[in-house]
Amino acid sequence: MTKKTTTNTIYTYTKPLETINKTYTYRKTSLFINFAIMKSTKKTAKPFIKWAGGKTQLINDIDSKISSKIHTYIEPFVGGGALLFYLLNNYPNLKKVVINDINTDLINTYKTIKNNVEELISLLQEWQNEYYNILENEEQKKEYYYQKRTLFNKRISNKTTQSALFIFLNKTCFNGLYRVNRKNEFNVPIGSYKKPLICDAENLQTVHLALKKVEILNGDFEQTLPYAEKKTLFYFDPPYKPLSETSSFNSYAKDEFNDDEQIRLANFCKKIDSLGYDWILSNSDVKGKNPNDDFFDDLFKDFQINRVLAKRSINANTNKRGQLTELLITNRKKEYAEVI
Repeated sequence: MTKKTTTNTIYTYTKPLETINKTYTYRKTSLFINFAIMKSTKKTAKPFIKWAGGKTQLINDIDSKISSKIHTYIEPFVGGGALLFYLLNNYPNLKKVVINDINTDLINTYKTIKNNVEELISLLQEWQNEYYNILENEEQKKEYYYQKRTLFNKRISNKTTQSALFIFLNKTCFNGLYRVNRKNEFNVPIGSYKKPLICDAENLQTVHLALKKVEILNGDFEQTLPYAEKKTLFYFDPPYKPLSETSSFNSYAKDEFNDDEQIRLANFCKKIDSLGYDWILSNSDVKGKNPNDDFFDDLFKDFQINRVLAKRSINANTNKRGQLTELLITNRKKEYAEVI
């Protein structure tokens, strides 16, 4: 797996005439137009939602632990997909990419973007226009938001509409948080964003193209094992173990990811290590909060445990947002590293 390099290259694009929305020097050929663009700035895919525990800020730390020989990438807890899109943008020689998540609403949205992005964009653009028209009226804005939330929780819409509702709620709810109750009902209140970008059509189109080579699964993390081949890297970003009773944001599915699940995941990591696959795992640093808490240090004592600095950005109390350490654990030779 080789990283791409950026060079000043002439790129030639062929697009249907009706899709043109920028001015370029062009030559008409039948129903298509050829573009020669100097020093092209190719668009790169980025996460299309905000997601608790997103890994954008840790990309460099994670990338430093990825072998250049990896041909297959598997992400069993894809979430917002920050690392996924980074690898798709920067490792074009990846031969196979598989993503999974237990969250059906999230995975349906990935599938909709891959298979039906135009209709999705059309819905989001319509709702964005409607929402912008009532921005100055708080009561109407709340009514609009809660109508969409109620419709989402009824789960009677087709998959594209349900995906559009998922994105709309993510862009307009409190702090971009996704949380459901035991009935699998999304219960996050409206946020305070002044003018949220609900329809990022350009990025959705770019994500659509990036997902063409990605296989998308919906289920338990262990179901990803059969997709592993030689030179496979697994990246695990599970719901984090809470640092306190009030810090948990892991109810992104109706079933909680508790300590038993963390232990089951650790055993799965040991299994794929025995099969010869590389893996990297992220989680909260409970020992950083409580020096006597060796939960992860004991679970992964045979592997490399790194503590890296990160920012906590999703918290109801803004005073509790700030830097803390997180864990990056790999199945390389045992080595306890200092904070990066």
